[in-house]
Amino acid sequence: MSGAVLVAVAAAIGNLLQGWDNATIAGSILYIKREFQLQSEPTVEGLIVAMSLIGATVVTTCSGALSDLLGRRPMLIISSMLYFVSSLVMLWSPNVYILLFARLLDGLGIGLAVTLVPLYISETAPSEIRGLLNTLPQFTGSAGMFFSYCMVFGMSLMKAPSWRIMLGVLSIPSLIYFALTLLFLPESPRWLVSKGRMLEAKKVLQRLRGREDVSGEMALLVEGLGVGGDTAIEDYIIGPANELADEEDPSREKDQIKLYGPEQGQSWVARPVAGPNSVGLVSRKGSMANPSSLVDPLVTLFGSVHEKLPETGSTLFPHFGSMFSVGGNQPRNEDWDEESLAREGDDYVSDAGDSDDNLQSPLISRQTTSLDKDIPPHAHSNLASMRQGSLLHGNSGEPTGSTGIGGGWQLAWKWSEREGPDGKKEGGFKRIYLHQDGGSGSRRGSVVSLPGGDLPTDSEVVQAAALVSQPALYNEDLMRQRPVGPAMIHPSETIAKGPSWSDLFEPGVKHALIVGVGMQILQQFSGINGVLYYTPQILEQAGVGYLLSSLGLGSTSSSFLISAVTTLLMLPCIAIAMRLMDISGRRTLLLSTIPVLIAALLILVLGSLVDLGSTANASISTISVIVYFCFFVMGFGPIPNILCAEIFPTRVRGLCIAICALTFWICDIIVTYTLPVMLNSVGLAGVFGIYAVVCFIAWVFVFLKVPETKGMPLEVIIEFFSVGAKQFDDAKHN
Repeated sequence: MSGAVLVAVAAAIGNLLQGWDNATIAGSILYIKREFQLQSEPTVEGLIVAMSLIGATVVTTCSGALSDLLGRRPMLIISSMLYFVSSLVMLWSPNVYILLFARLLDGLGIGLAVTLVPLYISETAPSEIRGLLNTLPQFTGSAGMFFSYCMVFGMSLMKAPSWRIMLGVLSIPSLIYFALTLLFLPESPRWLVSKGRMLEAKKVLQRLRGREDVSGEMALLVEGLGVGGDTAIEDYIIGPANELADEEDPSREKDQIKLYGPEQGQSWVARPVAGPNSVGLVSRKGSMANPSSLVDPLVTLFGSVHEKLPETGSTLFPHFGSMFSVGGNQPRNEDWDEESLAREGDDYVSDAGDSDDNLQSPLISRQTTSLDKDIPPHAHSNLASMRQGSLLHGNSGEPTGSTGIGGGWQLAWKWSEREGPDGKKEGGFKRIYLHQDGGSGSRRGSVVSLPGGDLPTDSEVVQAAALVSQPALYNEDLMRQRPVGPAMIHPSETIAKGPSWSDLFEPGVKHALIVGVGMQILQQFSGINGVLYYTPQILEQAGVGYLLSSLGLGSTSSSFLISAVTTLLMLPCIAIAMRLMDISGRRTLLLSTIPVLIAALLILVLGSLVDLGSTANASISTISVIVYFCFFVMGFGPIPNILCAEIFPTRVRGLCIAICALTFWICDIIVTYTLPVMLNSVGLAGVFGIYAVVCFIAWVFVFLKVPETKGMPLEVIIEFFSVGAKQFDDAKHN
C-alpha cells in the first residue's frame, strides 16, 4: 500500500498550499489595509480576501468537465502552475488592482486543488484506508496554516513587516508541488479505464497496490462505469458443490448457481437463501418499506450493512479468487492487455488492433467451464481456443490472483436467462458483489493452495450478502457483437461515453447529490472559513492582547501567535481523525464531534455577553475558538469532501463533484464577504450564535440523511445508493 500512500501525500500538498494561503492572507490583510489605506473601506478589504474564492468558484464550474476530458493529473499540474504564478504577481503588486488579479489567479489554483485532490485520492486509494488517506488534505492544509502563521508572527515582530514577502513565499512550496505533480503523480486508474487505456491503468494499479495481480480491481473499475442499474440484494450460501449437495432433496441442486471469475480453481457454487435478506429492506434500526420514516432509508440500508458484516473487513475465503470456475479443465487467467491476444488462438479475431486505447479490447481471458451445458451454445464460439490455452498453462504452478476488490468484498458473475419479448430465452452474465455475512450462521474451514488448483481440507460453507445487477461489462449489444463470458471486453462506446446531465436524474445519483450538496452548504454556514480568514482580527477583538501583554507582545503579534498555537493543536486532532476515519467511520465522527462544536460556540457566546473581566473573557474566547477548530478538523472539516468523492459513479463523478464544489465556494464567498459586516453589526456573540444554530441543523441532517461508507469499494457504495433509492421510490409509490 506504500505506493498509494506516497501518491496521496504528494497530491495533498495542493491543500497545504491552500492552508498556507488562507493563513497568510489572514495575517497580511492587516498590513495591506495600512499601505493602501483601506481602513475606511471594508468592502475592498473583504474583496481582497474573497477574490480567491471568486476565482475558485469560476474554475469549479468547469473543473469537473475538464478533469473528465483531460484527466485528473493534468488539472493538478495546472493548479500548481497557477499557485506559482499568482504568488509572484502578489509579490510584485504595485496597487490594489494588480493584487486583486493575483488573488484571482490564486483562487483558480485553489479551486482546482480543493475540488480534485479528494477525488484523485479516492480514485487511487485502497478502500480499507481510503478515509485515512482522504483526511490527509485536511492535515496538510492545517500544517500549511501553522507554518504560515509562524512566518507571519515572526515577521510581525519586525519594524516594517512586508506583506508582499508574506504572500510571495508561497512560490517556493508551489514549485515543489509542481515537480511532484509532473514527475511523480500517476493518472487516476479509474479515469484511464473510462478512456479505454487498459494497459496504463493496469500499470498504475500495480504500482499503487505493490503487486502484479490486479485483475479483480481492474474488473471492478470497468464495472463501475455504469450509472444506476437494476440491482437486487440477495443472500447466498457459498461453498464447494459437494458441500451444498442435499442428499434428502436432490431436486434442490437445480437452485445452485455456478459462479464465474477470471481465475482457475475448484468448483464453487452458491445457493440463494430463502426469506428476508441479511442486508435488505428491514434491519434492526428501521424499515426501508416505511417511506414516512424521518431517517433516510439509505442510512438504514448502509447501517444494516455494517451491522451484519464483519468489522475487520475479512474476506469470504482465504483464496476466494480461485473458487469461481467450475469443472476439471480450467482456463488460465490471461493478462488484461493486448499481449493476451497472441495467446488466444487463431479462431478469435479482435477489433482491438495494436492499441490498448480501443474500447473493444479484451480485459480478462475467455473463461468457461467443462460443463458445456451450463452456458448456452452461442457462448461457445471460441471454446476450442480457450481450452488450448488452458491446457498449455493450466498446471504451471503460477500463483492465482484474487477477485478481492477491497473491504472484504469480492467480485463474481453468474449466468442468467430470461424470456424475451418475442418469447425466446435470452441470457447474459450478471455481476455480483459478495461479502461474507458476519452473522452466527456462517461457518468456515480452511483452503490449502495446491499447484493446479485449490482443494478444501475442511468443510467450508459461508453465508454471503450479495448485490446482483446487470454488469457494464456484458450487455445485450456486446452479446450480439461477440458472444463470450463476463469481464472480457471493455464496454462499448455507449457505455464508456462521457457524463450526461440526464445521468444526474438517475435515483441513486440524485440521492447522492442531495447528501453531497447538503453537507457542503452546512459545512460552510457553520462559519469555519470565515473564522479562519479573520482569526487574528477575531482574537484581537476578543482581547487576547491581555493574555500576552506580560511578554511585551502587541495585540497584533499576540493574535498571530495564538493562531499559530491553535493550528498546531489541530494537527494531533486531525491525526486522531485519520486513525478513526476507517474504524469508527465518517457518520460516527460527525455525530460525535458536531455537538462539541455547538457547545464551544455557545460558551463563546456566553463569554462575550457576560463581563467576567478582560482576562477571563479573553481566555474563554480563545479556548472556545481553539476547541471549535480542533473538533471541526476531526469531523466536519474533511468528511464532506471525503463523502463527495465516494458516493458518485465514475462516469459522472467529475461533474457531480464540480456541482458540490461550486456549492462550497458560493457559500464560502457569502460567509467570508459578510463576516466583517456581521462582526460590526451583531458582534462576536451574534456571529457565533448563528453558527451554533447552523451546527445543530447540520447534526440533524447527518443523523437523518448521511450514510456510513467506511471500508466499502466506491463501486459498491454507488450500487447501494442506486438500489436503496429505487427501492425507496417503489415503496413510496406503492
